[in-house]
Amino acid sequence: MRTYAYGYPRLGRKREYKTLIEGFWAGKIPEAELIAGLEALEAERLETYRRFVDGFPAGEMSLYDPMLDTALILGLYPNGGRLEDYFALARGERALELTKWFNTNYHYLVPEIPFFGGEPPAFRLAWNKPLEAFRKAPDGFPYVIGPYTFLRLSKGYPPEAFGALLRALLPAYAELFRSLKAAGAAMIHVDEPAWAMDVPPEHVTLLREAYAVLGREADLLVFTYYDSVDFLEQLYDLPLRGLGLDLRHGEENLEAIRRSGFPADKILIAGVVDGRNVWKTDLQEAARRIEALRQWTSAEIWISNAGPLYHLPVTVEAENRLDAALRERIAFAAERLMELRLLKGLMTGEGAEEARRWNTFVHPVDRWHRPEVRERVSQLRPEDFSRGLPYAERIRLQRERLPLPLFPTTTIGSFPQTEDLRRARTAYRAGKLSEAEYRAIIRERIQHVIRIQEELGLDVLVHGEFERSDMVEFFAERLEGFAFTQHGWILSYGTRVYRPPILYGDVSRPRPMTVEEIAYAQSLTDKPVKGMLTGPVTMLAWSFVREDIPVREVAFQVALAIQDEVRDLETAGIRVIQIDEPAFRERAPLKRRRWPEYFDWAVKAFRLASRARPETQIHTHMCYSEFNEIIEYIDALDADVISIEATRSRGEVIGAFERHRYERQIGPGVYDVHSPAVPAPESMEAIIERAVRVIPVENVWVNPDCGLKTRRWEEVIPALRNMVWTAQHLRERYRTAVPTP
Repeated sequence: MRTYAYGYPRLGRKREYKTLIEGFWAGKIPEAELIAGLEALEAERLETYRRFVDGFPAGEMSLYDPMLDTALILGLYPNGGRLEDYFALARGERALELTKWFNTNYHYLVPEIPFFGGEPPAFRLAWNKPLEAFRKAPDGFPYVIGPYTFLRLSKGYPPEAFGALLRALLPAYAELFRSLKAAGAAMIHVDEPAWAMDVPPEHVTLLREAYAVLGREADLLVFTYYDSVDFLEQLYDLPLRGLGLDLRHGEENLEAIRRSGFPADKILIAGVVDGRNVWKTDLQEAARRIEALRQWTSAEIWISNAGPLYHLPVTVEAENRLDAALRERIAFAAERLMELRLLKGLMTGEGAEEARRWNTFVHPVDRWHRPEVRERVSQLRPEDFSRGLPYAERIRLQRERLPLPLFPTTTIGSFPQTEDLRRARTAYRAGKLSEAEYRAIIRERIQHVIRIQEELGLDVLVHGEFERSDMVEFFAERLEGFAFTQHGWILSYGTRVYRPPILYGDVSRPRPMTVEEIAYAQSLTDKPVKGMLTGPVTMLAWSFVREDIPVREVAFQVALAIQDEVRDLETAGIRVIQIDEPAFRERAPLKRRRWPEYFDWAVKAFRLASRARPETQIHTHMCYSEFNEIIEYIDALDADVISIEATRSRGEVIGAFERHRYERQIGPGVYDVHSPAVPAPESMEAIIERAVRVIPVENVWVNPDCGLKTRRWEEVIPALRNMVWTAQHLRERYRTAVPTP
């Protein structure tokens, strides 16, 4: 029995990946030093694999995103070998659209495939990155994103062109696989997570045709994860060397094998160790699953993780400030590799005692449960999920209370967090700065940002969120039931990292979390200042969540805590409250048949959290989601205003509202905050013009795509100045389009 692992984080224990690349962007690190540093980091990653498991991929390291790498491998974009050209596609004016990778918080760059005159592009093997990686690590299996996943996650072509495009990809993939086999690769690791999506029958036929060809070029190990494969039995006769299956989040995979077996001539790579959550694996239960597989098939079985490990921090090893009972019960990426080794020992009888010791820490602790929290959830009634008045009546009250102009302007919440501010926060947390000193710094920043927003002419202001490190972490630190790591960073996109909290117990709010800062900001201006909160679905999606009670109950616990904050903000005189839910679409199951169950509790959780007075205007923000697919559920949230990402998609998201009658207010983002480029008024106006074709002008807001925390002031000021000018210009053009009340 062999062990195989994949997706080990490229970030590094000390975030070396982030430091190197951002240093290069800032001109502080030369290209040679960047390349040498990344090679050293990759060597460390590979050595970690070698220490724990029998097999692993070579070539997972990327300068920004593996989907962008694949587009360059296939010749979709010019690749002159210059890093400036590469990063221009990632974060420059030509940057590709950014969206969520399946139902995770990792974002990938979306390749755009031209399809002019009904002809597919001339794909070719333009960059043999997998071969370069394999030559440096010949004991690994070259890593490749498969053709179906690459095409399914790309954009720019009509659905009916899918078959032609997939066939057009095959020669380049075939050449790639042949080159790897000729170089001595025993097997090739091919990622096809899109096989776990809803795959239409015609796509099954197409991918079978594709792998009937590609499987003859080399020995392929094809990996799927995040859910089950609905057509698993139809893969059995393909010339594949092995299949990697998620047996943690894809229970139906296990049932399919029990029902139909698994071909003896293939390797079954059994994903039994969770790659997405941090709770230690019950090794005894995992061993029982593997034993069951042995009863159902005579195929060779490898033990593996059930999805890439980059959704986890690097190691628990340095987390010495966590509560001991919690620390003993969690496993990050390095510990997952240890679990694979322990599980192999348990199965072979060579390490049963060590595995049993590990298994003593897989159950929650009684003191993490709070009966009063569970009682509050159990007492919820249908009316607790309603605002009381329909939107049409609420908006009349809100417009009386908030006399805003046409095309009101606002931002999403955060403003630049400079290095000196981060140093102050670090010093405060280390006890080197008193609470009074830290609060004085935060108040000075709030004063500054209120003054800037008033000078720019924004209509609804924000306090800047200078006291917040992360939109989830900040609130989790102030709620009972969450724990926090020191070094538990994971990549969100590019070099952007965050530290997911660990939601381990029953959740409640012991005291107000944001009222002091928001109320202070409001005291500085006559314009409305938004209260800024993070919604319950995003709190769950960007945390590691307990698994001992239903997720629905966890969501309602968090929602009630947020509702308590909403009530306190209202009491403090705050008239506008934004409850961000950027993960609303992200957390939806891959299978549409499971959407009703998920969206039922997700919508109810938001409505519970946002149960404000009718005259309080509730905003929500979402970004990088496929709005076309979920517009009816967004409508069901019953928010008064929604702001959405629209810049990188060139306003395409507005198409969702062309097909669905949406009566509430919308702010399509006009400023891509993930690029240092300052957008011109013309580009902003084009997005709003697209919006007003389908949305009444009185319902359109003007705002950036997302928060401004990662941008520099010298970028933000001119961009917002252009945004305000655009809104004012639009008011002049459309001022007669709205009748006077």
